[in-house]
Amino acid sequence: MAASDKKILTRLYVVAGGLFLFACVVVFKLVSIQMVNGEKYRDLAEKRTTKMFTIAPNRGNLISDDGSLLATSVSRYTIRFDAVTVKKEDFQENIKPLSAKLSELLGKPTSHYQQILRKAKANKNRYTLIARNLDYSDYMEVKKFPLFNKGPYKGGLIVEQKTVREHPLGKIAERSVGYENVDENGYYSGVGLERAFGEYLRGIEGKRLKQKIAKGQWKPIGWDNIVEPKDGYDLISTIDINIQDIAHHALLGQLEKYKADHGSVIVMERETGEVKAISNLGITKEGKYYERLNYAIGESHEPGSTFKLMNLVAALEDKIIDTSSVKDTGKGSWKIYRHRVKDTKHGGHGKISMAKAFEVSSNVAFAQMVHEGYKEKPSRYVNRLMSMNLGKEIGLPIKGEGKPLIRYPGDKGWSGLSLAQMAYGYEVSMTPLQTLTFYNAIANDGVMVKPRMIKEVKEWNKTIQKFDKEIINPSVCSRETAKQVQQLLKNVVEKKHGTGHRMYSPNFSMAGKTGTAQKNYQDKTSDKFGYISTFAGYFPADEPKYSCIVVIHEPDKSVGYYGADVSGPVFKSIAQKVYATSPLVDEVDMFQAKYAGLDNAYQEYFAEAQKKHSKVPNVKGMSGMDAVSILENLGLQVEIKGNGKVKKQSVSHGTDIKKSKKIVLELS
Repeated sequence: MAASDKKILTRLYVVAGGLFLFACVVVFKLVSIQMVNGEKYRDLAEKRTTKMFTIAPNRGNLISDDGSLLATSVSRYTIRFDAVTVKKEDFQENIKPLSAKLSELLGKPTSHYQQILRKAKANKNRYTLIARNLDYSDYMEVKKFPLFNKGPYKGGLIVEQKTVREHPLGKIAERSVGYENVDENGYYSGVGLERAFGEYLRGIEGKRLKQKIAKGQWKPIGWDNIVEPKDGYDLISTIDINIQDIAHHALLGQLEKYKADHGSVIVMERETGEVKAISNLGITKEGKYYERLNYAIGESHEPGSTFKLMNLVAALEDKIIDTSSVKDTGKGSWKIYRHRVKDTKHGGHGKISMAKAFEVSSNVAFAQMVHEGYKEKPSRYVNRLMSMNLGKEIGLPIKGEGKPLIRYPGDKGWSGLSLAQMAYGYEVSMTPLQTLTFYNAIANDGVMVKPRMIKEVKEWNKTIQKFDKEIINPSVCSRETAKQVQQLLKNVVEKKHGTGHRMYSPNFSMAGKTGTAQKNYQDKTSDKFGYISTFAGYFPADEPKYSCIVVIHEPDKSVGYYGADVSGPVFKSIAQKVYATSPLVDEVDMFQAKYAGLDNAYQEYFAEAQKKHSKVPNVKGMSGMDAVSILENLGLQVEIKGNGKVKKQSVSHGTDIKKSKKIVLELS
């Protein structure tokens, strides 16, 4: 063999050996991947084509005291079409009947859907949108349509489900109902009952397997979920829709009349602490009112003369005075250091008893009582207020409760004037609900109960948890003191000199206290101060069923700002209408005989509201507030011009409601 042949042969051996070694390495690597990392790579490949998605469960319902839905979860469905999975002959056979059915359900022309489906088939689109936000009944219809009835694999039907929260009663108690959100890290946020009781409402997530069909597009695999979601529990609220509706519209009407910035109303059952109505309305830039913030629970402010009740109870308990003690108010002005306390009555009240001082709301008499009675030991005064739970938060499950403010001697802001100022509701701060809780305790003979908005948690007909009456303080004062001030609260309305006398009606009884506090008075650089107008009390006066507070911020001073004028009528309207429809009226003879004509306007409203309307009703002659309530409950958008009773309506009575969206009412 020639030398050159040997060299060639050697080279061939080297190449063959190299190829053999390379093959061994490849085989080794394949075995290594299969034996050692095979599971890892199989999982990676599967994750690139399939993925487990979570399915949000239906949140539990939030239900009013009478069974009406305040908030509920409903399923909405998106329908898409996978053109690749459908056989050509099936597609050709069913495209026209399918398009016709889609047209019938969704309203667009048959040709529109034919075009969408043909284009999807031509482009081999696996995720063509057909319809969004279908309800359950429409979704069930779509499943029966030609071609789609063959299912996801043969019929190309893709169904995506999502859950949305709806409020069937619209804006009723919207801020108190609230909402709950969750971020990508699982952190929950929100407000109102939805957030406070979220752990009961949320439910448990389900699992659904989906296949990746394009970038960012995932198609559900099969009909069924891997893990079915578990719906949340239902919450039974204390809210009474009838009382809520009355309170909402009474407040709205007065806010509009006085062009106020915002206001709130709370109605609470005296014995149990159940909140039957809570409304919070604030003005928009467009001059309309809506549930902007939960002022009733979250806004702490100086209560003004409504705090005189707390001061009188404290003084009676500490034996500083009794109701017959006399104070000389002079001509309605009293100087303390460099400050003058003034009464609203021109010329003053002269010498008056503390009982009358409460009824006429004399700042001078109360400033003298508290300053002179406690100046030697001011901490005794503050300790008494604290013992009546006035410096503490109620401790509501709803987040955002405003903090009450009652200073101790030596605290920042305390001065020689503090006792006198606190005597008529300044240098202290409380939320409307905190103020009402104390007034409710007085109506309850001194027993302070905790306000609550939830009665129980239920799963269908099974009770999961009950929230019973909770007593915060069994005795904020003696029964004797409670009875004394109950009579004075009644006198505020019934006696001619009482600040709430214009609210008086011989047909039903009320008790309460007016309050008018100046707002932003600390700003010496501005004369644009406003007022907070309040009325707090309960009804009926002798055997209270409900307590109520109305607070209205910054009414137009040119129209009026005193609590008796601004907030008092709202309180009276609520008391009158609730009282007139309460079972209590069956026990009172005067309503059946002598006063059978009581509140004809409301009886007209109530009768009209009970009717089932398919036509626009005649609301001429009704109060604007009642007319709005009836028309809005029929789904109409109502615009009001003027104040008083309805003089003219833009849509004639008898018009089909379905043809009407908006109605304008002219009031006079």
